[in-house]
Amino acid sequence: MTDFAATKALFHLPQGVIYLDGNSLGPLPKSAATRVSKAVSDEWGEMLITGWNKAGWMAQPGALGERIGRLIGAAAGSTVIGDTLTIKVFQALASGLSLRPGRKVILSDTGNFPTDLYMAEGLIKALDQGHVLKTVAPEDVAANIDETVAVLMLTQVDYRTGRLHDMNALTAQAQGCGALTIWDLAHSAGALPVDLTAANADFAVGCTYKYLNAGPGAPAFISVAPRHIDHIAPALSGWLGHAAPFAFDLDYRPGAGIERMRVGTPPVLQMAALAAALDVWDTADIADVRARSIELTDLFVTLVEAACPGLTLASPRDGYARGSQISFAHPDGYAIMQALISRGVIGDFRAPDIMRFGFTPLYIGEEEVRAAVAILAEILESRLWDRPEFKTRAAVT
Repeated sequence: MTDFAATKALFHLPQGVIYLDGNSLGPLPKSAATRVSKAVSDEWGEMLITGWNKAGWMAQPGALGERIGRLIGAAAGSTVIGDTLTIKVFQALASGLSLRPGRKVILSDTGNFPTDLYMAEGLIKALDQGHVLKTVAPEDVAANIDETVAVLMLTQVDYRTGRLHDMNALTAQAQGCGALTIWDLAHSAGALPVDLTAANADFAVGCTYKYLNAGPGAPAFISVAPRHIDHIAPALSGWLGHAAPFAFDLDYRPGAGIERMRVGTPPVLQMAALAAALDVWDTADIADVRARSIELTDLFVTLVEAACPGLTLASPRDGYARGSQISFAHPDGYAIMQALISRGVIGDFRAPDIMRFGFTPLYIGEEEVRAAVAILAEILESRLWDRPEFKTRAAVT
């Protein structure tokens, strides 16, 4: 059984702040500062370039990928980290399309994160082979899977509402029609149990700065089913995905296994933070995290609907049908969220009217939930949000 009081003590949480935005950026694990400082001073500072060998920097993408792979139920040796989630989406989609050359449809939904759709649009233009991106309402995905689909590309948990796709069922249906699947786990990894092996997923990608708490700019991950990995030629043939990077061949030869999905130079300092953040999972069980998450989000919905009748629930009411976030809609949602932040309750806003609240049991409990709702109710009742300073849009919402 996970001791959530113990896991909370592993994080730096600013005094007077209730942090309900771990679905966007996780807080600082206390050990990460020490780990990064060591990487800066003892490794970069003292070892200089020899750190690539002495400190094992070059091997870290695979080692860290393996640790993430265990969290998402990936087969051993099938996950690697590096680059950004956007890059990993591009890699997975290009690989998927190359494995289905006779098909031209990329199927996704209107709740997918926009960058995934942007990458699809850009790749379609670059290939210029007649591919099309078809987006449908989330509830209509299953009805649109047929023999024309090359790749089904979905984010498992909707970034706006928290709605949860059934990975196992949709993967089976897509593969039954001869299509491949790409699952974006940005709002799943570290928030709920994922078992890529049981789902028989073809590709999965995700970031590490949300529920995995590795910090802003932390590297992304990609996981490829072992049955595919030796049959894909990476569209982004970076030098670290080469079979022998330091042979400096003029022609590209893909590396063995998942190593071929590496692209650029590993972000050494960010990997140090990621390693420290993953240590937290040595003390936590994802099944316990999921159970507590449902308890907390259910409580939040009940309390908000009782105290804040002007808000409309935008997330599924069933806790098992959503990820670890709750979204409420209000025409002045942006201003309300800014007022909340001014009072120490940090969530975020997604256009046009969605206020998002993330619940990470590793450091959030019932006390914080009740306190946050009390402050929200006070802000709404007093119309504290109806001030000019809360209506001015910042660059990041």
